[in-house]
Amino acid sequence: MRVGLVGLGMMGSAHLTNYEQMKQNNTGIELVAVCDVDAAKLGSSKATEGNLDVTKKQLDLSKYALYSDMEEMIKAENLDYVDLCLPTYLHAPLAIKAMEMGLHVFCEKPMARSSEQCTQMIDAAKRTGKKLMIGHTLRYWDSYMFAKDYVENGTFGKCLGAYFYRGGSTPVWSWDNWLLDDERSGGCLLDQHIHDVDTIVWLFGLPKSVSTSALNVIEGSGFDIVSTNYIYEDGKMVNAQDDWTINGGTYVFSMLFRMNFEKGALVFENGGLTVHPDGEKSYQPKFAGSNAYYDEIILFNKLLKGEENFDYIALLESHRDTIILAEAEVTSAKNKGALQEVKP
Repeated sequence: MRVGLVGLGMMGSAHLTNYEQMKQNNTGIELVAVCDVDAAKLGSSKATEGNLDVTKKQLDLSKYALYSDMEEMIKAENLDYVDLCLPTYLHAPLAIKAMEMGLHVFCEKPMARSSEQCTQMIDAAKRTGKKLMIGHTLRYWDSYMFAKDYVENGTFGKCLGAYFYRGGSTPVWSWDNWLLDDERSGGCLLDQHIHDVDTIVWLFGLPKSVSTSALNVIEGSGFDIVSTNYIYEDGKMVNAQDDWTINGGTYVFSMLFRMNFEKGALVFENGGLTVHPDGEKSYQPKFAGSNAYYDEIILFNKLLKGEENFDYIALLESHRDTIILAEAEVTSAKNKGALQEVKP
């Protein structure tokens, strides 16, 4: 599988690192071309750092064909798919363009800037027959997959409540500071909080309504602090919070969840998951230590090779539901937390 990477920012640097590991592991997946509009990135060996440890390394771009224009790259290279690690507002137009030019597409999260754009992407995938996958990585994270299994199988009975949090320092590393531009990124709510929004959709489906309190701290960046209550018809209590305004001398980031069931609880914090069965000793399950960023790309390639057969259109529709839910949160926040119905 011959791949062209579009975008060499923080996530692009992380994806490039994973493609190098895939080649070392003889997966049959080879990154052959890299595209970025920023000539300085293409001429540098320094990865764009952010909140991922995997980007903190030197890059050797000499082994790749380098481009500043995606269409030019697609025309010049014999590619199987493109991997889009671009600002959110570019996801829909460039994913659609790549599919129309005959390539499959792996696109970083969130799916798009709006649910309307998500629909356009889904329609393009159906029309062209090209496969499209969105990199919502928590769906491939050991601890989160463990929680998904407990919810689906009722291991501890009915889920009574769930709480999700992530937050940290303001992301000041993005090209042209696009992350702090609400029009292009959707702010903290659509860029960082969206991880937990997608997890909630994946675990529980769309809620009936939401109530969101949110605050803009950084001028022009949208909502920077978010707290949402998700109202489900079965009465479970679900809340998610995010805050990217911590600006100390060192970079700060944390993420956690707590899920309470009728017969136990799951708590993920400090990078580890603890299982708390009622009346029994708590324990930490042992995982293989896999890399979700790596695994999601491997799964996409298995889909392209016919080694996996799953309904990728349904998966895209689920990610569109994530954007629909986020849009309902924005509407509620703009109305000072008023209850907002979620309409698929």
